[in-house]
Amino acid sequence: MHCPYCRSTDTRVVDSRVSEDGSAIRRRRTCAAESCGKRFTTVELMQLTVMKRSGATEPFNREKAVAGVRKACKGRPVSEDDLACLGQQVEDALRLSGSAEFPAHEVGLAILGPLRELDEVAYLRFASVYRAFESAADFEAEITMLRAERASAPQPQPTG
Repeated sequence: MHCPYCRSTDTRVVDSRVSEDGSAIRRRRTCAAESCGKRFTTVELMQLTVMKRSGATEPFNREKAVAGVRKACKGRPVSEDDLACLGQQVEDALRLSGSAEFPAHEVGLAILGPLRELDEVAYLRFASVYRAFESAADFEAEITMLRAERASAPQPQPTG
């Protein structure tokens, strides 16, 4: 690690702390060069990697994941804030899995759950492309599943 003040490579870690969500490590460092001695902080983030079908890998890009969802949400009452939250949920789910590399289809799977909660129509649009629906029967089967889940969900009880 280079000192940002004098560019010396002779630095040492004074303190390390894991962030609350466990996704980063904050390190306090000091420059060991006699003429410098300054302190600075570094933050280490786990790099999520996506393995494409071709076998190539690339860093996970939350905005790229949200871009596909944005198309499915076109004309729906979904705000940019909603999409940003969905992107964060997807990234959090991937990080919590404990793996640093994912096949591209797992990113799509991680999107489906939060999108279903956000907007069912956008979910159907996204799922139809992601799961390669081939007929109206595919849509009907997915809608039937959504209705069954909604019917089995616990209903809020009136208070008072």
